[in-house]
Amino acid sequence: MSEPAEKQPIEAPETEEVTTRRIACDGGGAAYGHPRVWLQIGDEGFVECGYCDKKFVLKPGSADH
Repeated sequence: MSEPAEKQPIEAPETEEVTTRRIACDGGGAAYGHPRVWLQIGDEGFVECGYCDKKFVLKPGSADH
């Protein structure tokens, strides 16, 4: 029997503080990105990208907050 593969920890999705409610995400661009999508932060104060799970959080004290 072969040894089980070593488990690799899963990195948490990236989080970025932003100052506007409407933001664009392209997954970091280049060859490893995804199509650019526009996201809208609602009353909960954050939104997550459906492609890469990056979380955009509205910065406290921003004009749109």
